[in-house]
Amino acid sequence: MTTLQLLFDEYWPHLALLLSIAVGSTAAVHAAMTKSDVRAAIAWVGVIIMSPLLGPLAYLIAGINRIRHDHISDQRNRSLRQYTLGTPLAPIDVARLAAPQFVSLRTLSNRISRFALRDGNHVQILRSGDEAYPAMIAAIDGAQRTIALQTYIFDNDSQGKLFVEALARAHRRGVEIRVLIDAIGVRYSRPPNITWALRRNNIPYALFMTNPLGMRMPYANLRSHRKILVVDGRVGFTGGMNIREHFVSNVAGDKVGSDTHFRIEGPVVVQLMAVFAHDWEFTTKETLAFDRWVAHDWDPPTPHVAARCIHSGPDRYVASTHSLLLGAFAVAQHHIRIQSPYFLPDQVLLGAINTAARRGVLVDIVIPGQNNLRLVNYAMTAQLDQVVRAGCRVWRAAGNFNHSKLTTIDGAWSLIGSSNFDPRSLRLNFELDMEIYSRRLARQIEDLIDLEISHSELVTLESLAAIPFRKRLRNRIIWLASPYL
Repeated sequence: MTTLQLLFDEYWPHLALLLSIAVGSTAAVHAAMTKSDVRAAIAWVGVIIMSPLLGPLAYLIAGINRIRHDHISDQRNRSLRQYTLGTPLAPIDVARLAAPQFVSLRTLSNRISRFALRDGNHVQILRSGDEAYPAMIAAIDGAQRTIALQTYIFDNDSQGKLFVEALARAHRRGVEIRVLIDAIGVRYSRPPNITWALRRNNIPYALFMTNPLGMRMPYANLRSHRKILVVDGRVGFTGGMNIREHFVSNVAGDKVGSDTHFRIEGPVVVQLMAVFAHDWEFTTKETLAFDRWVAHDWDPPTPHVAARCIHSGPDRYVASTHSLLLGAFAVAQHHIRIQSPYFLPDQVLLGAINTAARRGVLVDIVIPGQNNLRLVNYAMTAQLDQVVRAGCRVWRAAGNFNHSKLTTIDGAWSLIGSSNFDPRSLRLNFELDMEIYSRRLARQIEDLIDLEISHSELVTLESLAAIPFRKRLRNRIIWLASPYL
């Protein structure tokens, strides 16, 4: 044996200790210096210290934000401003459209979103796959120039195949198509996944955040949860719906799930297209020509609403939706309605909700009685006492799982889109939401939430205390890991 081998055999425990100290110290310093949330910093430093080698590895995989803050060039930013803002716009009178207290909220959203609040939009509510999927496929079949489709889950099932067939028909007509699917979401489907069908029909597609720099795992915790369909730059669809047959009654039968999606016409569609173009360029390096992909005039049906897109993600827009919700709860005067499948707000957002309730604002929170994510349901249940004790009304809906993500304030302002009230949506995922100033639309969304409340069970402190201790302990243990669910 060589001298080097002898030394290694004798001193390898010391070398391993030195290596673990060096790697652990580097990872702990990085977490302490880069995490803006003190709880996240403490949690990661604890994991790193308590598990000297596995902890730094876990941090390397899931804890480091590798998304560039300069996703696009200055020239690209100028193009986005040209097509989303155009000439300077006169301030929209949100006091007339919604209520006086929303003037300050408009100021806040002006500062957190790069998009302008635009009037002249028509928004139509689509309930679950029975309404949303036929409307989306009809728009695809009517496409003349372009189709941009982005989704988190695109199942290779009966409904996914209908979408592929419609896209294939459009492709044969000469329509230019781009399809962007999240690299994690695409794996929800049983093999073969939908990319096989897209490739067979020569439909251009890409997977968001897949295999960058030859590595997969370091990016597995960052996902695009956005749902966008833009046809000819003129008609858009967004909301909370993925593409899967679970939301179609004649396929899923008694187990059909519920969700809410939206069909949109008007200048805010340009903002939807801008978000898609940004993500497509980030993924593929291809710049889409806005002259072709965006409409320049609109004549949407009445009534009109004022709206803007709020996009968020683990980049420069990490706190956009979170900040907007804080502002919305602060200006609320009468009634807050929240419907979310995953209600796990952080302590700051919890504080804003509870403060509104203590001010006398009626707060209704609707969550599913049956949840598709068991661990999230356990963590949600462990935290409900904090809002119930503050005076909020929490409702567990009966019936099948409802995936809708809806918020209204004072019957005049609404937030729709892909974001859940949980750490993943508000910190890790790339999300897309839309704020809307309209009494009419807010009332329509309130009707949907109130309908859900009408067949829900009120959660009380007594009902929470009646849960067996072993289950409450289990829920609290899962709740401790809620930032990572």
